[in-house]
Amino acid sequence: MAKKKQDLTPEERIAAALVPEEEWPYALPDGWKWVYWGKCGDFIAGTGFPKLYQGIIGEKYPFYKVGSLRSIDADGYLMDNQHSIDDKILLKIKAKKIEPNSIVFAKIGEAIKLNRRGLTKQVCCVDNNMMAFQADKNLLDYHYVYYWSTGIDLYKYTNATTVPAIRKTDLEKIVFPLPPLSEQHRLVARIESLFAKLDAAREKVQSVLDSHETRKAALLHAAFTGKLTAKWREEQGESSHAWRIEKLENLCEKITCGKTPKNDISPQGEIPYLKVYNIVNDKIDFRSKPQYISRDVHETKLKSSILKPNDVIMNIVGPPLRKIAIIPDTYPEWNMNQAIVRFRPKEGLDYHFLYYALLNPETLDDVVQRTKGVVGQANISITQSRNLKIKVPPLPEQQEIIRILDRLLAREQRARQAAEETLAAIDRMKQSILARAFRGEL
Repeated sequence: MAKKKQDLTPEERIAAALVPEEEWPYALPDGWKWVYWGKCGDFIAGTGFPKLYQGIIGEKYPFYKVGSLRSIDADGYLMDNQHSIDDKILLKIKAKKIEPNSIVFAKIGEAIKLNRRGLTKQVCCVDNNMMAFQADKNLLDYHYVYYWSTGIDLYKYTNATTVPAIRKTDLEKIVFPLPPLSEQHRLVARIESLFAKLDAAREKVQSVLDSHETRKAALLHAAFTGKLTAKWREEQGESSHAWRIEKLENLCEKITCGKTPKNDISPQGEIPYLKVYNIVNDKIDFRSKPQYISRDVHETKLKSSILKPNDVIMNIVGPPLRKIAIIPDTYPEWNMNQAIVRFRPKEGLDYHFLYYALLNPETLDDVVQRTKGVVGQANISITQSRNLKIKVPPLPEQQEIIRILDRLLAREQRARQAAEETLAAIDRMKQSILARAFRGEL
């Protein structure tokens, strides 16, 4: 009679897990083996949580959902404590217990693309959109297989259905490099030592990145309180008393939003049609999912929301709000949907000054705090947009403010870009470390 999996010795389990030589991805160091993932532990599917038991919460076992994968500590452990169940509910829903130090991940839907993994700290359960892998402790250091798993794109193993899903049988056939257990322990220690140094560097770079918006807001505050041009006014013999506070409806032509014409939008056409997702980092990005309308629709149904170069636009449906951009001259005319409002400055107001005024957090702070809408949504009305107030100096000082902000914010943007590039480089270094580790080169 064949032995059951749990009755096999470690040597017998390795022998049963070996991958034929013709399937080896690459040569391994002496003592290492190519094995099938499913032979070195157990995959456990999650359990549905019927609405009948919603709100009946126990305190014994954490119950993780896909959203829990967003909350992971520096060591890879899940931190979400929002849901838990007790033995009574566990029996009713026939949930399977998952041991500590198991790897959990999404198995259904677009969440698989995020490629997130988490380790369990205690006995727990997961919902039916997730799966867990419990490592055979006689064969695997759980952290070794966790680090290895982070380099696997599980989306490649989804089946071809309307909703992408991972099958247990496909995961079980994935091959991975298995060194002796003592070598696994050494590699984990080495990986964690190198990662600790990279994480320390990342923390410093991240602090620079996190303070970007604070520094930007400080510069805009200085600009719109007159501090940034105090010396310029002194040199020009100008006075801050020339500044005035005005509603935008008095400074712009009719402030209006767009519309969504049914069945008139297409991936090709004459007139570019903007949606909120086209406003990226305070600029228009029309490369991603561009959409168009015909000139006839543009000049009839959407005549009131025609956009021209140097118009300033802002999203009025969020979250997030505060997405501002200047219409570029890539096209002579554009149009927009109902989630965007247009500001077209009258004579005496520089469009770039208005752009910076709307970027200034203080301009929108009050109205954003008062926005109300459906759950999860925030809206600024057209009336609120027209009633926004900004401080306006004479045109020459507007242009000096623009000149100074262009220079200072460009410098801030370069610092931000450098920080982002450094973070990306740190991530690449981590991937390189892992690649070397699993080739036996670390």
